[in-house]
Amino acid sequence: MNDKFLGYPREDGRVGVRNHVLILPASICASDTTRLIQREVDGTVTFSHQVGCSQVGIDSDWTLRTVAGYGAHPNVYAVLIVGLGCENHQASLIKQEILKIVDKPVETLVIQEEGGTVNTVKKGVEIAKKMVEDASKIKREEFPVSELIVATECGGSDTTSGLAANPTIGLLSDMIVEKGGTVILSETTEFIGAEHILARRAKNKEVHDKIYKIVSDFEEHITENTGHDVREGNPSVGNQEGGLTTLEEKSLGCIHKAGSTTINNVYSYSEQVGKNEGLVIMDTPGNDPASVAGMIAGGAQIVVFSTGRGTPTGHAVAPVVKVTGNRETWDKMSVNLDYDASGVIYGEKSMKQQGEELYSDLLDYADGKKTKAEEFGFTETAIARMANFV
Repeated sequence: MNDKFLGYPREDGRVGVRNHVLILPASICASDTTRLIQREVDGTVTFSHQVGCSQVGIDSDWTLRTVAGYGAHPNVYAVLIVGLGCENHQASLIKQEILKIVDKPVETLVIQEEGGTVNTVKKGVEIAKKMVEDASKIKREEFPVSELIVATECGGSDTTSGLAANPTIGLLSDMIVEKGGTVILSETTEFIGAEHILARRAKNKEVHDKIYKIVSDFEEHITENTGHDVREGNPSVGNQEGGLTTLEEKSLGCIHKAGSTTINNVYSYSEQVGKNEGLVIMDTPGNDPASVAGMIAGGAQIVVFSTGRGTPTGHAVAPVVKVTGNRETWDKMSVNLDYDASGVIYGEKSMKQQGEELYSDLLDYADGKKTKAEEFGFTETAIARMANFV
């Protein structure tokens, strides 16, 4: 079995599976302008940023850490940050945070200083074209699987997620860990009712206690700030229609993505994740785009995302590989999905066979094969929040 992939070497020692130039909006007010720049220059990516201003405390910290993580990401060769000029997260501040993580080409433009959108787009296109030209000089090289940080996610879950898709991802996770890579398990709200199972797999007491703490803190926060129980919104309507009856049942399916290895660390949202760490947890919400955002900002080069009901979401910075265990969903939504894990349910394949197939597919996507979400150009993103705007 192949244990190598073709990636882009970066000066900080990390490896990218894509070679993007990121046109990074500093706030919601710059998002439309970055989109205009991106449309004019092949080889660039951007996203619709919904925040970046009117935030304080942990919300401001999470947003800044997430967008800086996007800019510092190994899948990104260079960054052009576009700000409006009066937002909290100034373009210069984001540049400073990116350069704290890694030294790479980073330029800034401020719409108010450039004299408006037309001038900003014209100048941005010139900068972006030069960045893409420079990026094209970086060639793929062969690297071991140990260089990968793989994020795992599930969304639109149904009964087949816990029966087929997530266990298949779990076998993939074990294989990545065995080869010396890092795998991230996320969605803290979907540990509820299964936290004791995860805690038993903790490397030490510190990790054990952190697992219990993040679950407890999340549940208490929702209750204290909304007056409602997390179970009122999770499982969602779609989850229930897919046969899931309780949050605990959903959690027992969710944690199958973590395979069977030791949990070595617990990371905060969007915190930079280390290479060669084996299985780790990131404290993220259950909301799919926000959870994926945190793991990619933390450095995950590729995401494996299970979905029983089907979902088209992707990301600007990293490929998102969609896996379903539901044959009907595959038949209806194969244009959005990348791997059919339903074979094990019908006795057509063994779980081991599916795990090996998904592992092989993952390396193909790491080599440059486009996911369905990439083919469509889907770049949805969301960033976790704790409070209303100020």
